[in-house]
Amino acid sequence: MIDAPSPNAPVASGSRRRALVPLLLLGVAAVVFAADQLVKNWVVDHLVEGQTVPVWGEFLRWHFVRNPGAAFSFATGSTWIFTILAVVVVFVVLWQIRRLRSIPWALFLGLLLGGVLGNLTDRLTREPGFPQGHVIDFISTPWMWLGFNEAIYNIADIAIVSGMVLFILITLLGVNIDASPRSRGTQTRTSPDPDPETDSDATA
Repeated sequence: MIDAPSPNAPVASGSRRRALVPLLLLGVAAVVFAADQLVKNWVVDHLVEGQTVPVWGEFLRWHFVRNPGAAFSFATGSTWIFTILAVVVVFVVLWQIRRLRSIPWALFLGLLLGGVLGNLTDRLTREPGFPQGHVIDFISTPWMWLGFNEAIYNIADIAIVSGMVLFILITLLGVNIDASPRSRGTQTRTSPDPDPETDSDATA
């Protein structure tokens, strides 16, 4: 004899998902943040600012710079603006946790949160001081820029860009943050009006 499934099983499964998916977001963010800050501290302690150290020839090099701008050394000189934007992003991500049920969304938000917190920590704690500290960049990949001016970046930048790529895929696939089914724009169907000629013939 096979026991019928408990009616409370879907509720229990939904409760576990409600608890575990936000933990995935926070776990991804914590890993990104820890890796970013630990490696940056190593860079500051062991590399000479402005000096290039080949790792795999021209494919991968270390080049320690202090970046006052945005990711990939863009928009230098606007540090305080990016500090404010980073704080806003952190609050928006944390606010979305209450709706979060989707694993892809958790990965995206976790990458974004970890990357933003990594660079925000630099802006708040590193030279020249709060809240205009310079972000530590050190990854150099000249081949990737196809002859354009090379940008130096860090682990936090990689996480942010990877998160945004994932966000594009999520948007194209129509995945909802609460894991609800994708709406297909159902059309209401109405039965055709009866042919008046047919009605008149039937009456006759």
